[in-house]
Amino acid sequence: MNMYVTGMGIVSAIGMDTTETINSILAQRSGLGPIRWVDTRLKNNVVAGEVPHDDNALRTLAGVPAQPLATRTTLLGLLAARQAINQAGIVPADGIRTGFISASTVGGIVESEKVHAEVLAGTYPGSFVDTNDGAESTDYLARYFGFTDLVTSINTACSSSANAIVVGSRWIRSGLVDRVIVGGTDSLSRLTINGFNSLMLLDSQPCRPFDQRRQGINLGEGAAYLVLESEACVRRAGKTPLARLSGFGVTNDAYHPSASSPEGEGLQGAMRQAMSQAGLQPSDIDYLNTHGTATGNNDITEGMAIRRVFGDAVSFSSTKSFTGHTLAAAGAIEAVIALLSLREGLLPPNLFFEEPIPEHGLSPIRTVSADRHHRHVMSNAAGMGGFCSSLIFSAN
Repeated sequence: MNMYVTGMGIVSAIGMDTTETINSILAQRSGLGPIRWVDTRLKNNVVAGEVPHDDNALRTLAGVPAQPLATRTTLLGLLAARQAINQAGIVPADGIRTGFISASTVGGIVESEKVHAEVLAGTYPGSFVDTNDGAESTDYLARYFGFTDLVTSINTACSSSANAIVVGSRWIRSGLVDRVIVGGTDSLSRLTINGFNSLMLLDSQPCRPFDQRRQGINLGEGAAYLVLESEACVRRAGKTPLARLSGFGVTNDAYHPSASSPEGEGLQGAMRQAMSQAGLQPSDIDYLNTHGTATGNNDITEGMAIRRVFGDAVSFSSTKSFTGHTLAAAGAIEAVIALLSLREGLLPPNLFFEEPIPEHGLSPIRTVSADRHHRHVMSNAAGMGGFCSSLIFSAN
């Protein structure tokens, strides 16, 4: 069954929509910089990919009232999902069975951690329980947009929103829904900043994916959503799709809780599954958006997986050097960037790269190029716990 993308939306450190995102990529303008909105003792020690608006500004952009509280995670998701829904021309309560799958790892923690000390002391006057749940943004967005047919949240760490896309596709194929809005949203929080710092994985400078001298990740925040529709649904509405989700692969590396196997066997399997489902060969992939975290483990093992599957014959980059690592939102944000590459003929560069990693010797794209003719693009995502996912989008 053919699965079509009819809408997409994105919010990140490099843009509040697809146009701003494309412009930042073409200008090779990274969104990494000092932390402004999160009150953390580490704000002067690390850089991050923050969306360039505080909560009040986001609330104004979203057009929602101060109460009931919409967390920063929710506001980012609302802005991105609205873009996708509007582009797809979805009308609430139009009788078409519609699913909604939203991924998040932070959820409402971004709000509850602000009052944690008061709650423990018993002096906090309100209730933080309503916004503390990991699925609070999913619930809010489903109510806001009127999605009631089938709604769920996904948390498979940093592969979460890529897996939301996979699960949504399976919902359509199984006949549960006719269309589905899929993606994820995550905001920066003290929990994630301090957590990754305790693992000694944060770089104090802009990250350098796939570089021999990489020092770790820069966290980021943002949201992205796609609208997937069945072929029958697209035909009935007379729509011209943006692209086709032609294949996906999902595996588990099953090697270590927080590290992938030396040869990247999980990602190898995911990429091969995706190409098999799409009926493609490695030489058919015009661009690969990698997971590319700039950590010691990932960039060796993912590079080894790319080498095993493609040799050195694929154009690839990590766009986390633009956006930072947006955790649960990363898979969807990078899927949207891959779709923009497909539609606009872009090859996004891997910023700050200088020296290949000796173990695999691969060099990513260094300078942006446009006006390419792409037919098929791939996007990888991985997460702690061994999760590995790969998506392929193809021109109509």
